Amino acid sequence: MKSLIPKTIRAPFGNYSHGVALPVGARLVLTSGQLGVRPDDSVPDTIEQQAEQCFENIGAILNEVDMDFSDIVRLNAFVTDRQYFAGYMSVRDRYLSPPYPTSTLVIVSGFTRPEFLVEVEATAAKIDPDAT
Repeated sequence: MKSLIPKTIRAPFGNYSHGVALPVGARLVLTSGQLGVRPDDSVPDTIEQQAEQCFENIGAILNEVDMDFSDIVRLNAFVTDRQYFAGYMSVRDRYLSPPYPTSTLVIVSGFTRPEFLVEVEATAAKIDPDAT
Protein backbone atom coordinates (compact mmCIF):
# COMPACT_ATOMS: atom_id res chain seq x y z
CA MET A 1 0.00 0.00 0.00
CA LYS A 2 1.02 3.59 -0.48
CA SER A 3 0.65 5.92 2.48
CA LEU A 4 -1.04 9.23 1.62
CA ILE A 5 -0.08 12.17 3.84
CA PRO A 6 -0.47 15.38 1.81
CA LYS A 7 1.76 18.28 2.86
CA THR A 8 -1.23 20.62 2.39
CA ILE A 9 -3.11 19.27 5.45
CA ARG A 10 -2.13 18.84 9.10
CA ALA A 11 0.15 15.88 9.78
CA PRO A 12 -1.47 12.88 11.51
CA PHE A 13 -1.83 13.09 15.29
CA GLY A 14 -0.17 9.69 15.70
CA ASN A 15 1.00 6.60 13.88
CA TYR A 16 -1.54 6.45 11.06
CA SER A 17 -1.93 7.65 7.48
CA HIS A 18 -4.56 10.11 6.29
CA GLY A 19 -5.19 7.80 3.36
CA VAL A 20 -3.81 4.71 1.67
CA ALA A 21 -3.79 3.62 -1.95
CA LEU A 22 -3.99 -0.08 -2.73
CA PRO A 23 -2.37 -1.69 -5.73
CA VAL A 24 -4.46 -3.18 -8.50
CA GLY A 25 -5.26 -6.80 -7.74
CA ALA A 26 -5.19 -6.48 -3.95
CA ARG A 27 -7.36 -8.95 -2.07
CA LEU A 28 -9.37 -7.36 0.77
CA VAL A 29 -10.21 -8.89 4.13
CA LEU A 30 -12.60 -7.10 6.47
CA THR A 31 -13.03 -8.14 10.08
CA SER A 32 -16.03 -7.65 12.28
CA GLY A 33 -15.43 -5.62 15.39
CA GLN A 34 -13.32 -7.64 17.79
CA LEU A 35 -13.91 -7.31 21.51
CA GLY A 36 -11.48 -7.95 24.35
CA VAL A 37 -12.97 -11.33 25.13
CA ARG A 38 -10.88 -14.49 25.36
CA PRO A 39 -11.86 -17.83 23.79
CA ASP A 40 -13.06 -19.03 27.23
CA ASP A 41 -15.43 -15.99 27.36
CA SER A 42 -13.42 -14.30 30.12
CA VAL A 43 -12.82 -10.56 29.81
CA PRO A 44 -9.63 -8.90 31.09
CA ASP A 45 -10.04 -5.95 33.45
CA THR A 46 -7.80 -3.33 31.83
CA ILE A 47 -8.05 -1.43 28.57
CA GLU A 48 -4.55 -2.60 27.62
CA GLN A 49 -5.39 -6.27 28.13
CA GLN A 50 -8.67 -5.95 26.26
CA ALA A 51 -6.99 -4.09 23.39
CA GLU A 52 -4.31 -6.80 23.20
CA GLN A 53 -7.04 -9.43 22.94
CA CYS A 54 -8.75 -7.43 20.18
CA PHE A 55 -5.50 -7.34 18.19
CA GLU A 56 -4.74 -11.00 18.87
CA ASN A 57 -8.21 -11.86 17.53
CA ILE A 58 -7.58 -9.76 14.43
CA GLY A 59 -4.21 -11.46 13.98
CA ALA A 60 -5.87 -14.88 14.14
CA ILE A 61 -8.41 -13.86 11.49
CA LEU A 62 -5.69 -12.53 9.19
CA ASN A 63 -3.63 -15.66 9.72
CA GLU A 64 -6.51 -17.71 8.28
CA VAL A 65 -5.76 -16.15 4.87
CA ASP A 66 -1.97 -15.84 5.12
CA MET A 67 -2.02 -12.18 6.15
CA ASP A 68 -0.61 -10.36 9.15
CA PHE A 69 -0.64 -6.92 10.79
CA SER A 70 1.55 -5.47 8.04
CA ASP A 71 -1.38 -6.01 5.65
CA ILE A 72 -3.81 -3.82 7.63
CA VAL A 73 -4.85 -0.74 5.67
CA ARG A 74 -7.61 0.59 7.96
CA LEU A 75 -8.50 0.37 11.65
CA ASN A 76 -11.69 1.53 13.32
CA ALA A 77 -11.63 1.47 17.11
CA PHE A 78 -14.23 2.30 19.70
CA VAL A 79 -13.61 2.92 23.42
CA THR A 80 -16.12 3.63 26.16
CA ASP A 81 -14.25 6.53 27.78
CA ARG A 82 -11.76 9.21 26.80
CA GLN A 83 -9.46 7.98 29.60
CA TYR A 84 -8.84 4.78 27.58
CA PHE A 85 -7.32 6.63 24.63
CA ALA A 86 -3.67 6.37 25.77
CA GLY A 87 -3.92 2.72 26.83
CA TYR A 88 -5.51 1.70 23.55
CA MET A 89 -3.00 3.70 21.50
CA SER A 90 0.00 2.16 23.30
CA VAL A 91 -1.23 -1.33 22.41
CA ARG A 92 -2.19 -0.40 18.85
CA ASP A 93 1.24 1.07 18.19
CA ARG A 94 2.92 -2.19 19.24
CA TYR A 95 1.06 -4.11 16.54
CA LEU A 96 1.53 -1.67 13.65
CA SER A 97 4.52 -0.55 11.61
CA PRO A 98 5.08 1.82 8.66
CA PRO A 99 3.51 2.37 6.30
CA TYR A 100 0.75 3.01 8.83
CA PRO A 101 -2.88 2.25 8.01
CA THR A 102 -5.64 4.78 8.24
CA SER A 103 -7.18 4.86 11.70
CA THR A 104 -10.27 6.18 13.44
CA LEU A 105 -10.97 6.16 17.19
CA VAL A 106 -14.46 6.91 18.47
CA ILE A 107 -15.75 7.23 22.02
CA VAL A 108 -19.01 5.33 22.46
CA SER A 109 -21.48 4.92 25.31
CA GLY A 110 -21.04 1.16 25.57
CA PHE A 111 -21.13 -2.29 24.03
CA THR A 112 -23.31 -5.39 24.35
CA ARG A 113 -21.81 -6.28 27.74
CA PRO A 114 -20.85 -3.62 30.30
CA GLU A 115 -17.38 -5.06 30.95
CA PHE A 116 -16.26 -4.45 27.35
CA LEU A 117 -14.09 -1.32 27.08
CA VAL A 118 -12.85 -1.46 23.48
CA GLU A 119 -13.77 -2.87 20.08
CA VAL A 120 -11.50 -2.88 17.01
CA GLU A 121 -12.26 -3.71 13.38
CA ALA A 122 -9.71 -3.97 10.60
CA THR A 123 -9.48 -3.94 6.84
CA ALA A 124 -6.45 -5.68 5.33
CA ALA A 125 -5.23 -5.91 1.75
CA LYS A 126 -2.63 -8.02 0.02
CA ILE A 127 -1.72 -8.72 -3.57
CA ASP A 128 -3.34 -12.03 -4.40
CA PRO A 129 -0.66 -14.19 -6.11
CA ASP A 130 -3.43 -16.24 -7.75
CA ALA A 131 -4.74 -13.13 -9.52
CA THR A 132 -1.56 -12.55 -11.52
